[in-house]
Amino acid sequence: MQRTKRIALIVLIAVIFGAFNLSIYQLLTRRLSNNFSNATQAKMIDVARYLPHTEGSDLPQLSVSLRLTDHLPVLDGATALVPVYAAVIHNVYPQGCVTYEGGSFSDDNYYGENFAADSAMQYHNTVRGYRAVVDGTTDILFCAAPSAEQKQYAVESGVELVYVPVGLEAFVFFVNEQNPVNDLTVEQIRKIYTCEYTNWSEVGGANRIINPITRSEGSGSQTAFEAFMGSEKPGAKSLFAITGASIGFSFRYYMEGIVANDTVKMLSLNGVYPSAENIQNRSYPIVAPFYAIYRADNRNENIPLLIDWLLSDEGQTLIEQSGYVRIR
Repeated sequence: MQRTKRIALIVLIAVIFGAFNLSIYQLLTRRLSNNFSNATQAKMIDVARYLPHTEGSDLPQLSVSLRLTDHLPVLDGATALVPVYAAVIHNVYPQGCVTYEGGSFSDDNYYGENFAADSAMQYHNTVRGYRAVVDGTTDILFCAAPSAEQKQYAVESGVELVYVPVGLEAFVFFVNEQNPVNDLTVEQIRKIYTCEYTNWSEVGGANRIINPITRSEGSGSQTAFEAFMGSEKPGAKSLFAITGASIGFSFRYYMEGIVANDTVKMLSLNGVYPSAENIQNRSYPIVAPFYAIYRADNRNENIPLLIDWLLSDEGQTLIEQSGYVRIR
């Protein structure tokens, strides 16, 4: 009798365990296996592709009229704009001006940089880059518009920054390539992020929870997103959003040219795709300039010389051949 009870107990435990695993499969595993959620998989830029004066780099080579040999402005910038300022150094600066700690480039760190303190090229990204230009360790920063906190840091440091628009870029939203949604309106995007819409079926997609992803505070894309949202604030998404299908945001060339992740796709907004042509003619709804930023009190005479050249036909051609859209 005792043995029978033990066997029955074991069978009951096995049934409960099996039922639990089946429920987990139905609620999570099955849904996650086809939930489009790798759309926001984090990818860092491969800086090694954009090293000036390096054989096999992806930087364009032009015949340019401007050549700087000394008093070289230190260039820095956002992740999404590394190809632009690296191309400037590649075409205008002399060989040997980009130096590395340890003597050679290494990507064994978070941002993939080990540029030496005396290097004409730095890579501090947006958050650290704004501090670097305010603190004076960078001469020209290539970035999108600053956040309120970044502006405040300059004010508190007693530094006036000059912002010169040198190119155009599109702020884009992207989803997994398997997501059937290809186009959303600006208003639909805002309602997704305020969590008024919580399921893709509400905007013409599959019956999946929407998982709206944001970025770290102070990053260029997060600041652009906050500008896009205006007075509206992101809502508190469901705890189950992680089981749904993601939507994220970035800049057009970062998605299309730098990361080039073929498992995701950029969405059209208001029926307009973020192509270079639609950025140039401003038919895409969210087009913004990116800037060459420097301290107003920086007396390096090559700073205005270089920025004037960036706005010339040669400089604008370099920006275009780097993958971005000319502002002139």
